[in-house]
Amino acid sequence: MAEEERNNEQQEQQDAPADAEASAVDETPAEEDAAAEDEASGDQEPAADEAPADEEPAAEEEPPAASAAAPEPAPEAEEQPTPKQRRKLERSRASGPPGPQLSPEERASQRRERRRSAAEERGRHRRRLRERRGEPRPGTPAAERVPGKRKVRLGTVVSSGASKTITVRIERARRDPTYEKVVRRSSTVHAHDERNEASDGDVVRLVETRPLSRTKRWRLLEIVERAR
Repeated sequence: MAEEERNNEQQEQQDAPADAEASAVDETPAEEDAAAEDEASGDQEPAADEAPADEEPAAEEEPPAASAAAPEPAPEAEEQPTPKQRRKLERSRASGPPGPQLSPEERASQRRERRRSAAEERGRHRRRLRERRGEPRPGTPAAERVPGKRKVRLGTVVSSGASKTITVRIERARRDPTYEKVVRRSSTVHAHDERNEASDGDVVRLVETRPLSRTKRWRLLEIVERAR
């Protein structure tokens, strides 16, 4: 029994270093992991704490200065002179030798001479134009006037009291294109009777003519039937 106990003790002594090494091996990665986590957390926390220290506070936008001058209005465009004004200005600025002092009579004679020479030049220019154009062309001949066909109407005299004027009622009858009914219409016109031949109730024939008065556009052509 004693030998068995000694053997067991020896066996336990031999196994103890192996268990210690295994436990050391098992604990080392865990400790390394814990240390790594502590370092990472330690690195992160200062970074989080240092971030506000590194960042500078945003500068507040300053309001626009009240003393800033308002934009000046655009200058108005200068009015351009007309060609006549420009020529007058150029003549006034032209520098040349001064002319001789002239009396009013001498200036008037020079003015007449300039006008006479200008008229002669215009005459020569117009004569050259006429020579260049040659003889005037005949152009389009006037159309021959052909009198149109005058209207002729048959009517009944309703009034002949006025001198050389009769009032005639002209009746028209036509068939309606839709209802096939005969529609009668009448109109009254004034006609010229040169010899006062027509009387009330006569059937007369009128012909269209030029305006003879404010209302007369017809003339008595003949008396077809006398009133009974």
